[in-house]
Amino acid sequence: MTTFSDLKLDPKVLKAIAEAGYETPTPIQAQAIPEALTGRDVLGIAQTGTGKTASFTLPLITRLSRGRARARMPRSLVLAPTRELAAQVAENFDVYAKHTKLTKALLIGGVSFAEQDKLIDRGVDVLIATPGRLLDHFERGKLLLTGVEVMVVDEADRMLDMGFIPDIEKIFQLTPFTRQTLFFSATMAPEIERITNMFLSNPARVEVARQATTAETIEQQLIELTPTRRDRAFSEKRAMLRSLIAMEGDACTNAIIFCNRKIDVDVVAKSLKKHGFDASPIHGDLDQSVRTRTLEGFRDGSVRLLVASDVAARGLDIPAVSHVFNFDVPSHSEDYVHRIGRTGRAGRKGKAFTISTPSDDKYLAAIEHLLQKTLPRGTAPEGFAEAAAEASARPDRAGRGDRKRGDRAERGGRRREKPVDKQTDQAAEAMTETDVAVIDAPVEPPAPQREERRDERRDDKRGRGRRERGGRDDQPVVGMGDHVPDFLMREFRAKAS
Repeated sequence: MTTFSDLKLDPKVLKAIAEAGYETPTPIQAQAIPEALTGRDVLGIAQTGTGKTASFTLPLITRLSRGRARARMPRSLVLAPTRELAAQVAENFDVYAKHTKLTKALLIGGVSFAEQDKLIDRGVDVLIATPGRLLDHFERGKLLLTGVEVMVVDEADRMLDMGFIPDIEKIFQLTPFTRQTLFFSATMAPEIERITNMFLSNPARVEVARQATTAETIEQQLIELTPTRRDRAFSEKRAMLRSLIAMEGDACTNAIIFCNRKIDVDVVAKSLKKHGFDASPIHGDLDQSVRTRTLEGFRDGSVRLLVASDVAARGLDIPAVSHVFNFDVPSHSEDYVHRIGRTGRAGRKGKAFTISTPSDDKYLAAIEHLLQKTLPRGTAPEGFAEAAAEASARPDRAGRGDRKRGDRAERGGRRREKPVDKQTDQAAEAMTETDVAVIDAPVEPPAPQREERRDERRDDKRGRGRRERGGRDDQPVVGMGDHVPDFLMREFRAKAS
């Protein structure tokens, strides 16, 4: 049996590993670490929860143990797709490098640029970042990547598949050609692999499990739901989710509930709270401080249910998750592997429930094709019929746009009248009889000559020709701008010499 001491790691790193309680490397670690220590590029593929982060962190610390960083020129670069995953990599680095003098900096959004600039100015050995924030620092002239010796792309398929290709290509162009490159991911589709060939040079391919396989420790169930009406599908899915959580009872010590859309994350979390469940949302639109606080609460047990978008599906190390609920069937089949991989980690047992409606059939077919097996079907729990009837009896005000634009016609087609200006109304009530008399008093017309000249100016401006009053009996109203001072009407002529 291979141990960490057989992998030729730095003694200080081995000491930190022992203090962390690890003795035997996982298959991906046992195969990837020796290749990385030789300086070869590595393409590592393994299902989630198998320790890919340590597969590049341990050899990275060993390689950088000799040398010194210079200001604004990091010696290594680790790219991660999300802030949470980048922060997790930083935590792993702190654990394994605590007996070394290596320094690190974490560049993610939601944190002050000034604080990050201070760390970069001191010089860092390991720079951990998301692509967007890294390029922000570079474009501000605060960072140079010409000294990068090792570059790591974590969750490579997600980085490339999420639209990071232009950013990744630019970052690679800013790093030396002689760098060592490490790619790690749970899945590697053929089209994504063709792109990685642009970045890796004769890589050592380490694949410890068939691509897109799920752990045997996870019990999977697909719950098929046929809504009574199309506009009630969202409310009935929420009722199904509550019934499943209640059915699991105390066995569900904590759970991650995945939704496809950020807006649905908020709605589902509020619905669970309303029905007495301890739930908190996490998605990309929340402030970083809120996301960090929510994740820490889930880890320490103060938050039982974490309602999340796919921002939490990739690489987050929360080992003791008992359940995963797919409120929505993921539109990308690979995301199913990552989602349910949050449970059943490190040999623990876990359960994964997926709620589907007839509109999800094409996504289910893609998932089963990827897994090369049929998902086990489950039945609706007891009490769901009552919960669904109760949900259907109430209007689904939190639905996904089920209400149509024809609501105005149902309300009689009347438009809302323009609100009354309160200040104008109060001013009218405060007017005295004298004020009314002054306003209603007749106004003396201006002198004929002045009126004629005023009409000429107005007609010339509008291009309508001179206006003929035609002997109208109504008196003209003097308004703002109608009065012309006498000195403006005077003619100035130069005196004859």
